[in-house]
Amino acid sequence: MSVTAVPLQPVKTSFKIWLWLGIIVAVAAAFGLAWIGTRAQVAAHGTNEQFLAWNGHEAGVHTTASGLQYQVIKAGTGPNSREGDFATVTIEGRLRDGTIFQPHASGPIPVAAGRAIPGFIEALKLMNKGAHYRIWLSPKLGYDATPDGGPPELKGQVLIFDVELTELTTAQEMQMRMMQQQMMQQQQQQQQGGGPGGGGPGGEGPAGPPEGAPKQ
Repeated sequence: MSVTAVPLQPVKTSFKIWLWLGIIVAVAAAFGLAWIGTRAQVAAHGTNEQFLAWNGHEAGVHTTASGLQYQVIKAGTGPNSREGDFATVTIEGRLRDGTIFQPHASGPIPVAAGRAIPGFIEALKLMNKGAHYRIWLSPKLGYDATPDGGPPELKGQVLIFDVELTELTTAQEMQMRMMQQQMMQQQQQQQQGGGPGGGGPGGEGPAGPPEGAPKQ
């Protein structure tokens, strides 16, 4: 009995190309999913150092010499805030796992060393009126840098803030306002027959940071 050989049709070149492309895409997808999974694990469960190293390579994230990380969500206009200025800000703070430790709040805050945690003041000095930043503070730029260590539950934590700088008053403008208010207060006291009063303008000092702001 003879066996008739059936000749196989040669595989077309175009089919080979598509086959290899399919293999390459599948391998790339597998590596991509593994990488995404690894990044998610680092973000959620890695050490602070691992998280900040990973976050520092994310698109649009910048890192300063101190280790402050920031992302410009919206650029502002005009000069940056400087030491001695007053910035009116809207803030919200959360931890790496999404826990909100600083509810949404707004109000003026002095742009001055020692008036808030170091990383927050450094970030304000990068911002100008209308700017909206997201900032990441390592523990050494957060509450670990405060004399009393800050709230115990925030010690050793990476802090993430969304910060909008809505108004900026320079130190010179603030000084002029205070002088004008003092003059008005003295005039009122003279009209009422009272003596010179103490305290700041209107009997009070400049408004403090927004409720719950990251104080020093």
